Amino acid sequence: MTWLEALILGVIQGLTEFLPVSSSGHLEIGKALLGIAPEQSLTFTVVVHGATVLSTIIVFRRDIGKIFLELFEFKWNDSAKYVTKIIISMIPIGIVGVFFKEEVESFFTGNLILVGSMLLVTALLLTFTYFAKNREKNVSYLDSLVIGIAQAMAVIPGISRSGSTIATGLLLGNKRENVARFSFLMVLIPIIGANLKDLADGTMQAEQASLTPLIVGFIAAFLSGWMACKWMINIVKKGKLIYFAAYCFLVGLIAIIFG
Repeated sequence: MTWLEALILGVIQGLTEFLPVSSSGHLEIGKALLGIAPEQSLTFTVVVHGATVLSTIIVFRRDIGKIFLELFEFKWNDSAKYVTKIIISMIPIGIVGVFFKEEVESFFTGNLILVGSMLLVTALLLTFTYFAKNREKNVSYLDSLVIGIAQAMAVIPGISRSGSTIATGLLLGNKRENVARFSFLMVLIPIIGANLKDLADGTMQAEQASLTPLIVGFIAAFLSGWMACKWMINIVKKGKLIYFAAYCFLVGLIAIIFG
């Protein structure tokens, strides 16, 4: 992988991780267009996901700092309840990661027909939010589990993680701003955990010789992810997800045709 290819894929990852258009699906399409073999890009995928985690932490640093401070009060306060909901939301993705890791990895083979089909599913989910009533409900414990199931389904390339979790939260009647915040914070621990596991397994040793593309990809993903995260919060507040539904539908059809 050249530094230019890493730059392109890093920007794609950063933008699409937070916009409801499926980062994994766009990465698979990008790799296919650039002619990058799936087995050569596993480390790169881990690195750019780590970059978007860092950008999330930067954007929500005040919220995260407040949560940590209140947790150390050792009381059943709002932050303790919020963290409990995030832990509940992690249960489905944890089950998938532990028991179905090989099955998930089998999806990432550059299958554009699969990616395109799942982008159509994402488009359908986002379309449903157009008809959802705008309510002021906070995410409940049951809601967090259902949103977590939506996140687990998003391991399939083409199904947007942010799109599926935000759409699910809105369809459950939750306040738009609350859903966006919960969607972005709930993914931090699973991605960090997956990256640490790959480090422990030695997955990231395969591409030590090509550090430049990894560094370029990391910086590109971080900067584009930081901008996309802030942008997405405003998009959700304004309820303009229907435009991304049209985009996913169009890209999905193109992927199926060329696949």
